[in-house]
Amino acid sequence: MSIFWYLIYNAIIFPIYYLIVLISPLLNEKIRSSIKDRKYLFENLKNDLVAIDKNKKTIWFHSSSMGEFEQAKPIIEKIRNERDVNIIVTFFSPSGYRNSLKYPLADVISYIPFDLPRKVKKFLELINPSLAIFMRYDIWPNMIWQLSKNKIPFLIVDATMKSKNKRFLPLVKNFHKSIYSKAEKILAISEEDVKNFLKFNIDAKKVKAIGDTRFDRVFQKSQQAKEKKLFREGVFDNKKVLVLGSTWESDEEILFPAISKLLKYDKDIVTIIVPHEPTEIHLEKIENYFHKKFQTIRFSLMNNFKGERIIIVDSIGILLTIYSFADVAYVGGSFKQIHNVLEPAVYGIPVVYGPKHQNSQEAIKLKELNGGLVIYDKKSAYRIFRTLFLNDDKRKQIGKICENYVKANIGATEKITKEIYQYL
Repeated sequence: MSIFWYLIYNAIIFPIYYLIVLISPLLNEKIRSSIKDRKYLFENLKNDLVAIDKNKKTIWFHSSSMGEFEQAKPIIEKIRNERDVNIIVTFFSPSGYRNSLKYPLADVISYIPFDLPRKVKKFLELINPSLAIFMRYDIWPNMIWQLSKNKIPFLIVDATMKSKNKRFLPLVKNFHKSIYSKAEKILAISEEDVKNFLKFNIDAKKVKAIGDTRFDRVFQKSQQAKEKKLFREGVFDNKKVLVLGSTWESDEEILFPAISKLLKYDKDIVTIIVPHEPTEIHLEKIENYFHKKFQTIRFSLMNNFKGERIIIVDSIGILLTIYSFADVAYVGGSFKQIHNVLEPAVYGIPVVYGPKHQNSQEAIKLKELNGGLVIYDKKSAYRIFRTLFLNDDKRKQIGKICENYVKANIGATEKITKEIYQYL
């Protein structure tokens, strides 16, 4: 059946996809960048591979983008501490590739080639991996079939499979069975994911519920964040801090009226707003909203801080650390598609978010545990924030639920590396 799907994929499915990719740069800057960067993929790869020790075994990690690579990092770091191997990291997206070029624990960082048989074959001949690890979901049929042909084992790690998935449609299901059945192991996040992978009628011994390295990664980063001194000592003494993390305008339309009312009645609250896109236009819009009600200050000017009630963060990459100063956190994007709820939860504080959180299993679970609180409009936003800041015991109790949830799920990295070592 693999031969049948190999022919169908290469004669029909991938040519259509590739044609779309070639046309899309006319409309999509991200795809245009991806094609441009891949122009010298093999030349760059050959140059980078000169420096690695060919006598060592090589582990190849592939991630679609930056988010999946964050899940790979705890595994890579543990392997680096315990084994003397080469590590090659690849990405599909330009954002993941460009933002990771200086990652110090990888010997080689590259794009994965487009999934054409000749390119895939050339890529594997060059890197010659002892083991391939695909993070979460980004697997490519020709690459999988070529790995299998070359007898190179591969694992899918932090794997997820939702029960409502188009991959379960007739024929499509059989196509994916031909791919997933080639894996040595599928290390899934939960028992529910295991159950869904088994619907493809693959060997049950291949699929295990291991956990999610995102918990390990966020815990690891939170410990490092606590050492950073973003604000001068004592700046929030006798204050209660609300952090609005990674907000979009759809969040702010709901939040800002509630925050204005909240600050009016509670003089001890300081709000830190971290916009998802801190463009000058966006920053000025936030300042203009509050300028008649409360004094604001930008994070870059905190040396001049004189007790302003609203701090607007005009930098990127520091949200996880800023959450460490919070008593309550709101996670943005949740009126469209929610961002990471684990980043505030790890600090043992209540996590608040909007109704569009179904893309996050962690947000769903926190809500079930009563650690995640959902707002739907301005009134519910004010009511929830007001309750949390008025009732210290309730706030701490809810925060403890969040902290315990994160800690209970730490440990996937240890289990995954044990599985990896079986193939080295």
